Amino acid sequence: MSIPAGVIGEFKDVNVIMTAAQKINEAGYRKWDIHTPYPVHGLDKAMGIKRSIITYISFLGLCGGLSTALGLQWWTGAVDYPLNIGGKGLFDWQFSIPVDFELSILGTAIMTVVGLFGLCQLPTWYNRYQNDESFKKATDDTFVVTIDSDDDRYSAELTATFLRGLGAQNVHTVTA
Repeated sequence: MSIPAGVIGEFKDVNVIMTAAQKINEAGYRKWDIHTPYPVHGLDKAMGIKRSIITYISFLGLCGGLSTALGLQWWTGAVDYPLNIGGKGLFDWQFSIPVDFELSILGTAIMTVVGLFGLCQLPTWYNRYQNDESFKKATDDTFVVTIDSDDDRYSAELTATFLRGLGAQNVHTVTA
């Protein structure tokens, strides 16, 4: 017995897919996606996708890198191995600016990549729709809507009828 993965529908016009995205979002579906052959400006807003938290994750990396740089230089210069060089203090933050900058950038870069991979759920080795012919068309010239079967509002017949009403072509249920 095959388990339904969801319903899939094809759209040819970018304006129709924008309207469909708004209506799917307004209908209350939560586990759905649109796959496009090229980036579509404003589609994320039409889908109701909230702004990403990647900037906050990157900022945490910046704070971590900066505090690591300052802490390391303070510990080595003032506590662990204090040397009076040229009459400077044991820890003067002005002389640590290059190292502070570099470790801040390093921390930001590392946390951005780690956060991006986590938020995008990478690596994802399998998509439940990847063997469907309609889904494969999304890399060429077709906009594809997928509504997952584990969505609270999912009903195979009602969801397929809903997509047809939005202008989708070749609407069918995909099994996993």
